Amino acid sequence: MKIAALQLSTLPMSSSKLDYYFRICKKKDVELLLLSEYALNSFFKELESTPISMIKEQSNHKINALKELCAKYDISVVAPIVHVKGKSLYKSTAKFTPKSVAYYDQQFLINYKHWNEEKFFDNEIGEFNLPSFNIDGVKFGIINGFELHFDIAFGQVMKKGIDVLLCPSASTFDSSARWIELLKLRAFTNSVYILRSNRVGTFKNKNEEWKFYGHSNLVSPWGEVELTLGSHEEILIVDICKDELNEARKNWGWKKALTKRGY
Repeated sequence: MKIAALQLSTLPMSSSKLDYYFRICKKKDVELLLLSEYALNSFFKELESTPISMIKEQSNHKINALKELCAKYDISVVAPIVHVKGKSLYKSTAKFTPKSVAYYDQQFLINYKHWNEEKFFDNEIGEFNLPSFNIDGVKFGIINGFELHFDIAFGQVMKKGIDVLLCPSASTFDSSARWIELLKLRAFTNSVYILRSNRVGTFKNKNEEWKFYGHSNLVSPWGEVELTLGSHEEILIVDICKDELNEARKNWGWKKALTKRGY
């Protein structure tokens, strides 16, 4: 099957740009489109000083636009979104299909002094549960960029039989090389594809400038980077092959070794 990653900065309120990419996906027979973090909403550092009412308006507008586009083009979308409930803000990932929307709250949030999502959002801290779903016999899991660093998530990748991990991210600074190595390791030791969609653009204030470098990519179950984008707004369309998954799993046998030990 064909899936795609779209790396963006924050989208305008108009849905014309999204419609453009949906038309491309339709022509290429793409069944699932992954958006990068903070594409539907303003970047986190901007949200910190934005009234909840404006965040809610931005989110609701993008949700309605994606509902319409998914129905119009018969394509599913996985996209990070700030989910507003009353006066609470949740950092979530939404799965849009032509007929429904489901929300999954991110479970590990960045908690650094310069970037503290854990303090800002109202996400609950509890037992980790990897979101997963099926499309045409392919099992997808959703793991946000920060969550990729935690081993506990990958026990569930094996248990749930995930074929493709969808990883939206907003990586910046000089982290590109480290990210590539982490993605390769996770894909190889879990015999899964990882499709990552990373943000592009910049965040500026009086004292600093953060550059988001893109480099969205597909990593194979052999731990090899198959395709990579550049540092500007682009779309990556890839093929997911069950035969390649099965061959990698048979060759290395990671899951079989775990199953013998009761995991």
